Amino acid sequence: MKPIKKSLAWLRNDLRLHDNEILTLATEKSQFVTVLYCLDLDLFGQNDLGLTKTGYFRTKFLYESLLDLRKNLSNIGGELVIKYGKPEKVIPLLCKEYGFSHIFTSKEITSEEIDTEKKVEAELWKQQIEINYVWQQTLIHLEDIPFSINNLPDIFTQFRKKVEKYTSVRPALSPIKSIKSISILSDSLPSYEELGLEVLPEDSRRAIDFKGGETEALKRLNHYFWQGQHLSTYKETRNGLIGEDYSSKFSPWLANGCLSPRYVYQEVKNYEKEIKKNSSTYWLVFELLWRDYFKYVAKKYGNKLFIKGGIKRDFSHEYAYRPEIFSKWIEGRTGVPFIDANMLELKTTGFMSNRGRQNVASFLVKDLKQPWIYGASYFETALIDYDVCSNWGNWNYVAGVGNDPRENRYFNIVSQAKRYDKQADYIKHWLPELENVPSQQAHTVWNLSYKEQEQHNLKLGGHYPHPVVDVGKWEKNAR
Repeated sequence: MKPIKKSLAWLRNDLRLHDNEILTLATEKSQFVTVLYCLDLDLFGQNDLGLTKTGYFRTKFLYESLLDLRKNLSNIGGELVIKYGKPEKVIPLLCKEYGFSHIFTSKEITSEEIDTEKKVEAELWKQQIEINYVWQQTLIHLEDIPFSINNLPDIFTQFRKKVEKYTSVRPALSPIKSIKSISILSDSLPSYEELGLEVLPEDSRRAIDFKGGETEALKRLNHYFWQGQHLSTYKETRNGLIGEDYSSKFSPWLANGCLSPRYVYQEVKNYEKEIKKNSSTYWLVFELLWRDYFKYVAKKYGNKLFIKGGIKRDFSHEYAYRPEIFSKWIEGRTGVPFIDANMLELKTTGFMSNRGRQNVASFLVKDLKQPWIYGASYFETALIDYDVCSNWGNWNYVAGVGNDPRENRYFNIVSQAKRYDKQADYIKHWLPELENVPSQQAHTVWNLSYKEQEQHNLKLGGHYPHPVVDVGKWEKNAR
């Protein structure tokens, strides 16, 4: 490639300086590099449920990530230009006005993002401007997986074993040290009100105070790995429900590209050398491979990921959408404490544990018989760590139309609750109306007699709702 005078580094889910091939290539090959982020109106459009696709917590985390990136770029001589609009309009206009001859960006996977890329390409072609793509979404590079996408195994274990045997992780790139940017006026970030979003108060019960940005991502990794050495017990604690350190909680920063999976892997390997190597250190890499797998599944199956029959094209499952029931699931008013506690945590903080996600998803689909697509759409709105491939891949999995090798996987909610919340600490944390109920009865409050309800200052159907499903099957199996 000939020396480039002026180029544009278009960032999307790459909001970091470390291990960022877009910035590395652009600064190596260009005299001036302008870093651009387009705040696309489509991010805040409505989904089929009438919900804003990007809810308050996701938006807040994104805003914090952008402001942190702007600060970090400023520290090395550059700047972040934020433009409010569609990339296919913003980018060609900037190229024409400022003379950018090359665009550097990362290759996305799913249809909405790919459609945007095609529209940008079509407009740039008119100006004979070159767009250069890099792949930096995954731990294992696309070019290094030991099979073509069309031959990607439909079972994760087969994928994992081949990847572990035949591939290696490419080294993480060092952060760029300096950058020269052309001064361009940046748009102001729209207020939450302008986006139609209600500003929600911080809930003191939240597991962790998530703040967006690379600075916070690296701080979190340092805390979890090096200060607390929590990585040594990750496998044993990862199914926890309360507290800051039962899991890494890297997912929001990974989803926004504030943290590179290759950098996480590199730090795991350093930890294994300096502190300890055990099943827990392996298990965190195992989870990163799951994240990779869902991205490659999305690349293989495309829009099948988003339809009722899923990637299996199995349309045999019967759903009957009932708005009032679906609303009770969202609001945490189903009368099933373990479900309600998890849904309230999501609603008020934007986060939910992995164990919680599996249970509330199974409950919605298998017990309430509601369309799994609606559950996935609500998660897209609500989750602070929403990742299109992981979210929709996991919902396919739970609904029985994805990559689960087991037929008709089902979660017994009472058994799950008693196993992972033995003393009912979690449900009492989120459902204070149950705080006086003895722990051994809290997960099955529907069994309390009127006298017991009076003793525990609880009125079923008043303070706390009756269950919306037949709970007898759970208790029988749990016993």
